Amino acid sequence: MALAALAGLTLLRLAVAGGAPLSADEAYYWVWSRALAPGYLDHPPMVALWIAAGTLLAGDGALGVRLLAPVAAAAGSLMLFQAAGDVLPGDAAARRRAGLVAAALMNATLLFGVGSVTMTPDTPLLFFWTTVLWALGRLQAGGGAGWWLVAGAAAGLAGASKYAAVLMVPGILLWVVAIPPHRTWLRRWQFWAAGALALALVAPVLGWNADHDWVSLIKQATRGGRASVLRLLQFEAELIAGQFALATPIIAVLCGAGLAATVVRGTRAQPGWVLLAGMSAMPMVIFVLQALGARVQANWPAIAYPAACIAAAGLGAGWRRWVKPGVALGLAMTAAAWMQAALAPVALPMRLDPTLLRLGGWQALAGEVAAAARREGAGFVASDNYGHAALLARLLPADITVVGLEDRWALFRLGDARATLDGQAGLLLRSARRDGRPDLRDWAALAPLTTLERSRNGMTAEQFRLYRGRFRAGDQPAVLMPRPREEPQR
Repeated sequence: MALAALAGLTLLRLAVAGGAPLSADEAYYWVWSRALAPGYLDHPPMVALWIAAGTLLAGDGALGVRLLAPVAAAAGSLMLFQAAGDVLPGDAAARRRAGLVAAALMNATLLFGVGSVTMTPDTPLLFFWTTVLWALGRLQAGGGAGWWLVAGAAAGLAGASKYAAVLMVPGILLWVVAIPPHRTWLRRWQFWAAGALALALVAPVLGWNADHDWVSLIKQATRGGRASVLRLLQFEAELIAGQFALATPIIAVLCGAGLAATVVRGTRAQPGWVLLAGMSAMPMVIFVLQALGARVQANWPAIAYPAACIAAAGLGAGWRRWVKPGVALGLAMTAAAWMQAALAPVALPMRLDPTLLRLGGWQALAGEVAAAARREGAGFVASDNYGHAALLARLLPADITVVGLEDRWALFRLGDARATLDGQAGLLLRSARRDGRPDLRDWAALAPLTTLERSRNGMTAEQFRLYRGRFRAGDQPAVLMPRPREEPQR
């Protein structure tokens, strides 16, 4: 029954993944997949590799871009089921029940529900993080030393997905050092080979950073800063509120209780609970501390969710009675989000509908931009926002050249457009929310043309200003954006 439910859920996720329009970030990561490299300004390359594989199998439409997300969610659910049975105590029936509860809780979170139908760096990170937890669970259950190599490979692939993967290292070391029988691994070659394997898989990312003045690592390491006490309290409140939204309220409480249990039972040197503490409570504490200096995005603590769901499954009977209501509420919230993202049956203002800001109205906006380009005889359309340039590249007709204007494009292996476009008339699209004075380095003349609106069901998501000008080759990177290999899809 559980496998049938997972199969049905996976098919539904594939349908949603193919039916919902891409966000600007997803389109940007699709550009990565057309300019593969060992690293990028924002993140390591794994999301680009997953998109490249998906589009090879299913084309450049939304389903191809997101194909591996539902597949990874299904595989990760099976590993989470196994890991719960391996790390929690009890007889076979109790371990199976714990596995089902952990997998159900994880699949009912809004974070996992949305992440299983979209493609971002968190998608492969969460999968490989869960793989590490699964492999260590196998070790905890008495598996052979070869599971260290599985854990090391998964850890390296997680590191090639997102830099946050490094947060698993102290948790794993805690598990090894805090449990006396586990300390024998420090004298086994498999333990050290796992670390070497992980480093080898991350080495290309580090090499790319070294070749580019460590630009990506510096970008991620300098997110913090100083803030007033009120701002710090705001950041902490936002972090907590974000977890209640993404985990869904009841599951957030269950996982919070599970995190507390990992600390209490971990201090009693119970091996499975020490592992869960290292893979959930420890990363969460780091994010709480980070929020004392800067805003922490709500999705960043996603890596703590798999172990937290296992910990919640190990709570007492008093807590377990909340599992069914929590799963029901979580799945209902996820279904509502999917419905609104794919079909938008309800006209909601942006403050009540996050899907409107990210997904709504891009196709119609592209149609208006294309019509303006034809009226003005423009040889190209440009954007100095990376996400907008990526979406225009996917949505505009193939005969309209799309150009990305931004310093970050110097780090990509994309065609240089400066010599080709020098002297040509073109259009520049800019979001009105961020529209200060346009950068004139690339323009001999630039004048406002019109204001456009991106909307869905009559609800405004964003306004844009469209400029008309003549391109002048300057020192700012200007690249030709890749185009889909097939007709653009929503």
